[in-house]
Amino acid sequence: MVGALGLVACGLAACGVGPRYVRPDIAPPSAWRDPADGAAPAWPSSDWWRGFNSPTLDGLMGQARTANDDIAAAIARIREADAQARIAGAALLPSLGLGTDAARQRQRSTGVSPAGVLPANPSTFNSFSAQLSASYEIDFWGKNRALRDAARMAALASRYDRATIELTVMTSVASTYFQALELRDRLKVAQDNLQSAQTTLKGLQLEAQVGVLTALDVAQQETTVATLEAAVPPLKQQLGQTLDALAILLGKQPEAVEVSSGSLADLSEPQVRPGMPSELLARRPDVAQAEAQLVAANANIAAARAAFFPSIALTASGGYASTALSTLFNPVSRVFAITGGLTQPIFEGGALTGQYQLNKGRYSELLAGYHKAVISAFSNAEDALIEVRQTADQQQRQENAVAKARRAFELTQAQFHAGTINILVVLSTETALFTAQDTLVQVKYSHLQALIALFSALGGGWQQV
Repeated sequence: MVGALGLVACGLAACGVGPRYVRPDIAPPSAWRDPADGAAPAWPSSDWWRGFNSPTLDGLMGQARTANDDIAAAIARIREADAQARIAGAALLPSLGLGTDAARQRQRSTGVSPAGVLPANPSTFNSFSAQLSASYEIDFWGKNRALRDAARMAALASRYDRATIELTVMTSVASTYFQALELRDRLKVAQDNLQSAQTTLKGLQLEAQVGVLTALDVAQQETTVATLEAAVPPLKQQLGQTLDALAILLGKQPEAVEVSSGSLADLSEPQVRPGMPSELLARRPDVAQAEAQLVAANANIAAARAAFFPSIALTASGGYASTALSTLFNPVSRVFAITGGLTQPIFEGGALTGQYQLNKGRYSELLAGYHKAVISAFSNAEDALIEVRQTADQQQRQENAVAKARRAFELTQAQFHAGTINILVVLSTETALFTAQDTLVQVKYSHLQALIALFSALGGGWQQV
């Protein structure tokens, strides 16, 4: 009967009763909305940050990889998932155990004395045994295999999670470092402009003393100087907070991180261009993680479905048992037992049905998550491509604006000294130049941020193997 049951079981979906996983069909876009004008694809490499040609950034990235707490936690989760997969796979193998015991027992006799009045004397004896036992559950319905597969996919998902976290950390380090350079550049612009405004103010004060200018002219320049002075403390505050954030990413104390040199102008602009949209999903660890979780959920459905069917267990034990240690291993002391059992769930109070429905609901949830991860991947890439192009155009226009503002300021200074215009025009062009210079630094940073976002959207050089 057991053999026939096995044949029937193996005839049902190769000894399994769960659904076969099929990857959801989500069609990619045929092309990017912002194409690279026919240029050859240049997907990111695994060390994409080296394209900025910043030794300092290279060093920070190396520190983050070895000391970042989020990456360390992700590595620990991989070890946890691997251990869970080993635990889940153990059910597919027989379990073996060795037991030995020695006992001295005293038992009350159930008979009577020869006189027929008093109970017989109690008996005292020894017992010794050494037995090897084995048990095995025949996985006819594939429940244990499904649980093992679910655990293995969860372990694989944890590896994709680590890659996602590492990419997030690496982009955060680059972004935070560039922000520190931006704030340093803005501080330098503000301090240079403040020094220039103070020099202009001293000249105006001298001219006011001899009656060439009015007190109003001087007051307006004093306002400009005061405004520039007020802009410095917030920039210093932001720089300190940015360095503290960088220290957290590097797993260090705040005082251990300092950015005392460097400028956005020192950085190179790496070339990065995506290939076809259909290639993107194999380069996104977050999408791979979402699918691995989906496969694991599908395997859990199979395990929950198999729990409705009978389970067959085989147990065997054998060894030696004797009342004397000296005769324990004699052939006559051999003992053994072989047992086969079949258990069919009949009433579980809805637990099996609830577990099955729970796993199906979990699969539906993860299916929606996978769909969102896929469309988000395409959206992220589209957004980053547009942002890179537009910020590059904005930077070029802002550089032109700075050049014109500087030219206007130089012309007004010359005309003011020639006596053809008043000081108000000079002060107006001076303020316009200061604003244009500060805006240019911010635009440069925005463009670098867009490049980092593009590297992240394209997977940061990760590829599914």
